[in-house]
Amino acid sequence: MFLSQLKLTNFKSYAAQTFDFSPRLNCLTGLNGVGKTNVLDAVHFLCLCKSNAGLNDRHLVHHGESFFRVEGQFQTDGGAVKIAAKFQTGQRKEIERNGNVYERLVDYIGQFPVVMIAPDDVSLVQDGSEDRRRFLDSTLSQISSDYLQNLLIYNALLKQRNALLKHFGEQKRFDSILLESLDRQMPVPAKAIFEQRRKFSEALQPLFLEYYATISGSRETVGVRYESDLEKGDFSLLMQEALEKDRFLQRSTVGPHRDDLALFMDGQAVKRFASQGQLKSFLLALRLAQYEVLRREKNISPILLLDDIFDKLDTQRVRQLVALLISRNFGQIFITDTQRERIESVIASFSGEYKIFEVFSDEDKVEVRSDV
Repeated sequence: MFLSQLKLTNFKSYAAQTFDFSPRLNCLTGLNGVGKTNVLDAVHFLCLCKSNAGLNDRHLVHHGESFFRVEGQFQTDGGAVKIAAKFQTGQRKEIERNGNVYERLVDYIGQFPVVMIAPDDVSLVQDGSEDRRRFLDSTLSQISSDYLQNLLIYNALLKQRNALLKHFGEQKRFDSILLESLDRQMPVPAKAIFEQRRKFSEALQPLFLEYYATISGSRETVGVRYESDLEKGDFSLLMQEALEKDRFLQRSTVGPHRDDLALFMDGQAVKRFASQGQLKSFLLALRLAQYEVLRREKNISPILLLDDIFDKLDTQRVRQLVALLISRNFGQIFITDTQRERIESVIASFSGEYKIFEVFSDEDKVEVRSDV
């Protein structure tokens, strides 16, 4: 599976642009801010129906316009498939497959798996647990529509429960029957989320260790451990035990929404002691392990989007990463970089088909030149 063509209309910095891609390696070069990352974000949106940057859909519309359209032509074992993602201000977005609109996005997500590695991803390693839960959810939602459905149900119930607890606190009254009506519905999706996250984390661990050793040259000892309240026992009992605390804090204090992936390096928390290069290597290893789990579960190679990944990596780590990308079956790869010379040095050791796209601004317009 690969993306052969991408058409952008009013998407971010692009008023209108068409790209014809190589099935293996596509490189976009140009100065910062000219629109290289926007191309990768468009591919991400086409596959996952959302921006990698977490932007609201209305913020993806080209300045002065009221809609955007992202259209892609995928080549699959079953033939060519045209996917169109459309958004109009004030309306819900739509995804079409060969002209037919999906009634539910949950039925589409995962058909064209994708993994993106971007500079802001360092928050996955450095910041709080929310980013790591998003990492888990992004992967598992592409693997299982049941997981995504359970996640949507749980999050909706959690939102209602927290609103109810806050309302009880403001009104200084408590309705146990009303709260119980929500609590009875939460254990089933919570358990399903927990079980699939645990299974994924077990599959991720050995792959992560292998990739980190390859990228870093086995310089450090690293580890990943899944942590969840549900490891402590039955979720219904955990909620009952936490009820007084929940009432006092006016929010739910136990559940999958508090899960985390604990990250370690030489026995210490990564975010406290790792250098910039180590953090980047840790991030790359996590994402590449995510890619491999997706590939095995879906039985197809996901699209790999690498945005400015060579920044803050020393020469040896760059060499190790490039060798890894070339030697293994990573399917279709997109790379952005500000330095064309560095991109060309990467391509010098790549024997497969590739394209280079040079992106630049010309009189407030984005221009793209390509060469093979």
